Order: sequence, then C-alpha cells, then structure tokens
Amino acid sequence: MGTGMANNLRQQGLLAAVWNRTFARARDFAQKSGCIAVEALPDITNHCEALVICVSADQDLLDVIATLRPALRPGMLIIDCSTVSASTARACAAQLREVACEFLDAPVSGGVEGARLGTLAIMAGGSPDAFARAQPILSAMGKTITHFGDNGCGQAAKAANQILCAGAIQAAAEAMAFAKAEGLPLDKLIDTLSKGAGGSWYFAHRAPNMMNDHYPAGFRVRLHEKDLKICRDMAREHGAQLPLIEMTLIQYRRLIEQGHGDEDISTLFRLKTALFNHP
Repeated sequence: MGTGMANNLRQQGLLAAVWNRTFARARDFAQKSGCIAVEALPDITNHCEALVICVSADQDLLDVIATLRPALRPGMLIIDCSTVSASTARACAAQLREVACEFLDAPVSGGVEGARLGTLAIMAGGSPDAFARAQPILSAMGKTITHFGDNGCGQAAKAANQILCAGAIQAAAEAMAFAKAEGLPLDKLIDTLSKGAGGSWYFAHRAPNMMNDHYPAGFRVRLHEKDLKICRDMAREHGAQLPLIEMTLIQYRRLIEQGHGDEDISTLFRLKTALFNHP
C-alpha cells in the first residue's frame, strides 16, 4: 500500500522525503524516485510541512507520533492513513495539539490496486481546516475523499468498511466453494456473477485467487484480523456483539494457525471448500 501511495504523491510533485522502519526499503524507493530517504525518523521533518503515515497497528502509530513529536514545528499537518481504533486517533490528535500541530485520521480502502492506481477511498476525521489543507495530498492518493467529522470519525468509518469486507469475502468464498462442489466452470461463473446483483469488488477481484488456489497478499489475513478486533472492541463499547465479526475472527485464527496468516484474505476459501465432500 505505502509504495503505491508514495509513488502517486511523487508523480504529483508532493513527495520530498520517505522513511521506513526498514531503512533499505526507503533507500531503494528514494533511489528510484529521486526523493530523499532519511534513516532517523525525526529528520523527515526537515524536508516537509505535512507528513503522511501508514503503519500496521495502533502501537506502531503511537510510537511514530512519540518519536516525531519533539521534532515537529507548529502548524505542521500529520495525516495518518493507517487503520487503528478511533480512540487511538483521538489520542494522537490530542498529543499533537500540545505542539500546535494538526492531525487528520484518514484511513484508506481499495487494496493494493487502489493504492497503485491512486483510486483509494479515503475516510477522514479532523478539523475542517485540516481536511481542507490535506486536499492536494489526499487527491493524489484517492478518488473518493469524505470528511466524516472530528478526529476518530475517519477510523469509525473505516471500521464499518472492514465489517463490510468481512461479509463480502465470507460470501465470495462460500459461493465459490459451493460452485466448485457443483462442478461449475469457475471462470465463467466469476465473469457472470460479477455483473449480477450479488457481485462485489471482492468477488470480482479475489474470486480468481480462489479459482487458481493462489493467494498473493493484497489484504493479509493477519491485518484484517487486527482490524476486526478493533471493530469488535468498538462494538463492545456500545454493548453489542456482532456475529459476523466473531465468526470471521475464529476462522482467521484457524488460518493463521495453519500458516496462512500472510496470505490474502481470499484464502478463507480453503476453509469453505473443506465443508464439502469432493470426490
């Protein structure tokens, strides 16, 4: 995701410097793109007025903010495209307000394809001023950009999206397993059903993985498991337990135990096909 997003920022003349926890990745990207690679994270603040962050988990984001904070200048804009909890986004915003910087939680959806093509859907939470300032940056990475309210609202919208993703991949995997058991030509099925009322982005783009029994990482099982745990915790704050989340978390845990945690979530097809008795 990060590489595609950075490439689109570079193409719009908006990328000055990059940092990665694995410096070799930043260095290699910088050599290809012509930007600067910094080895120490605080040094990136010497090259920009706005920062875009995309990391894997809540603690990762909190660590990045804590490391950056002493080096930030008043008025800088921090845009976080990670998927974390709404409470973590609000905590980061509060920490940055103490050094007179603005924070926009701006998680993204659209997979590696959307990141590469600059067509991501971006869900933003923060002040109207921060959202307005971020427009050139967000527009370089996405096509559908929506301001949902104060800090944390972007992450709440992303949580809703992750629940939809769980439902879509569950339905796609079960439908494909059923079709395989019925002996249908899966290539024709994908082409036809993708155009019907039951079609979805996940069916059109990930059912081919199931047909080919090959699951290159687009959205890793481990990461979606992490996201669904965030959704579960947020639902619990309202006294709710969501069956779709609970079922999917059980199945993801099984896949991880079987060694499939770094495969795309379409690997759920493995568990669905096991429900049928194939000759």
